[in-house]
Amino acid sequence: MILALAAVLASPAGAAEEKKAKPPKPAAHPATGAPSEALGTADSWSAYTYKQKGGRVCYVIAQPEKTAPADAKRRQPMAMVTHRPEEKSFNVVSFNEGYPLKEGSDVTVDIGGSKYTLFTRGDSAWAATSELDKTIVEALAKGKRAVVIGTSQRGRTTTDTYALSGFSKALGLIDGACGVKR
Repeated sequence: MILALAAVLASPAGAAEEKKAKPPKPAAHPATGAPSEALGTADSWSAYTYKQKGGRVCYVIAQPEKTAPADAKRRQPMAMVTHRPEEKSFNVVSFNEGYPLKEGSDVTVDIGGSKYTLFTRGDSAWAATSELDKTIVEALAKGKRAVVIGTSQRGRTTTDTYALSGFSKALGLIDGACGVKR
């Protein structure tokens, strides 16, 4: 829904509709529910910012272009990169798989043949260090596709494929909003 709203508002037709219709409610951050301000959309990636008690948060988000198996029962998976400048936290990579992950399992991310292992908790996976986050973000910016493989608590493996066109542009939007220099 967030991506659909952002896509409509980013298109020329959506901008015209926005002027005619009532302004939409701000999108909500998928993890916190905080109202978010759309910064823009580039292909399948959308950029947002919101304010919380600790300061500004900027993030990019995308849904996979393909999931397998297609009949897996789960919420919509998503990829996200987040900046929290007041906390000096940048380029935090996370993948929400849409189901509880197998306890103690890892999620594998393959970007252009380079594989990265992420630790899991609940329904999400993260890089273990800020250096790995930075490396993955650099790979996402240069890559064409990211393939994410996770295992559910029930032992079922899923594969999500994310298109990376537009990632660099969306990342630039949150870099600007949160004052990140590359």
